Amino acid sequence: MIEFANNLEFAKQMDAQDSLRKYRFEFYFPRSGERTQALYFAGNSLGLAPVNARKYINEELDDWAHFGVEGHFEARHPWLSYHELVTAMSARLVGALPEEVVAMNSLTVNLHLMLVTFYKPTKERFKIAIESDTFPSDRYAVQSQARFHGFDAAEAILSITPRPGEDLLQEKDILDIIEKHGKELNILLIGDVNYLTGQAFDLAKIAAACHAQGIIFGVNLAHGAGNLVLNLHDDDVDFAVWCSYKYLNSGPGGIAGCFIHQRHGQNLERQRFAGWWGHNKETRFKMGPEFDPLPGAEGFQLSNPPIFQLAALRASLEYFDTIGMVNLRAKSKLLTAYLEFVLLAIPGDLFSIITPSDIAQRGAQLSVRVKNSPQNLLKQLQAKGAICDFRQPDVIRVSPAPLYCGFEDVFEFGQILEKLVKG
Repeated sequence: MIEFANNLEFAKQMDAQDSLRKYRFEFYFPRSGERTQALYFAGNSLGLAPVNARKYINEELDDWAHFGVEGHFEARHPWLSYHELVTAMSARLVGALPEEVVAMNSLTVNLHLMLVTFYKPTKERFKIAIESDTFPSDRYAVQSQARFHGFDAAEAILSITPRPGEDLLQEKDILDIIEKHGKELNILLIGDVNYLTGQAFDLAKIAAACHAQGIIFGVNLAHGAGNLVLNLHDDDVDFAVWCSYKYLNSGPGGIAGCFIHQRHGQNLERQRFAGWWGHNKETRFKMGPEFDPLPGAEGFQLSNPPIFQLAALRASLEYFDTIGMVNLRAKSKLLTAYLEFVLLAIPGDLFSIITPSDIAQRGAQLSVRVKNSPQNLLKQLQAKGAICDFRQPDVIRVSPAPLYCGFEDVFEFGQILEKLVKG
């Protein structure tokens, strides 16, 4: 284990030894406050722009201008099959088979599509369990699905709540809820990394507990894809959805991803909302009246995807694929641990870290609970050139994304924060 030191010399030494340091220069950093290049710790909200995204999008703009509609077949990367350029990379990213993943839609659209397929409520088994502090969009989605099926959402949605006085969920409490409500639960939906606290969960253990009770297990990977080493296929997750504009750096509103386990995707009789892009590729353009679904996740597509968004995602995924999530995660553990070390070295009790200290239970995020005027502190940080984000009522989230953040960034952030809290 490396012995950390809270000084600039140590931080510079760590950066000099970082084999991934060169990737920092593959991204554009914004200006902020006093700095021409921000200390950027908001990659869990919106990742930085990859340099190659501009190049790849411009290629498609040029081909559009040159080919018009024929670009679907004649472009350098034909648009008809463009989404396939990111399939294998996405599969490696989340630990899946290529046939189990597809880039399509946005996260909540994909979540609704998965609930259409997997939520089969009965009078006895109609409940959906979610974290009490899950991202609001997930809650809205499951509530509306319950109502759509004629159930009272207040009765149908079971919130998994931390114990009194605690911020984090106990794994035992999740497993106990599954055991206690197994006959009522239809689906358990959890964020593999909680957006607010930064807490990560053991997906394989939860999946096994769900399946022992006949419960479908779905995962929101919004804060996990590109952050943790994932093994969705081997962990036996039923379905997963994720956005790509956070750690995956695909740009604002970037195209999302979807995972459907092989055992479900190969069942062509499984209920779904259908669209022509999920139709058999061999006969798609015959425009027949009957839907013939593709096997695997591709069969759940609705419409042809946005090429410019795919181009931006492709630019970023190439970095992930070259590095590998195991290597990126190794740096992430070290960098986040150094951030924790630097924050804990700041004297006083004006803030506390609510993210687990156990490295195995967190990714590249520390959630900091601030006692006094957290939003004002956020503005002061930005004025000094440090970009983080805020979540109600009192949490500043700091995310040292390892693809482009370094140890000197973390040290400088700590120095700025210490001066601000000292007043």
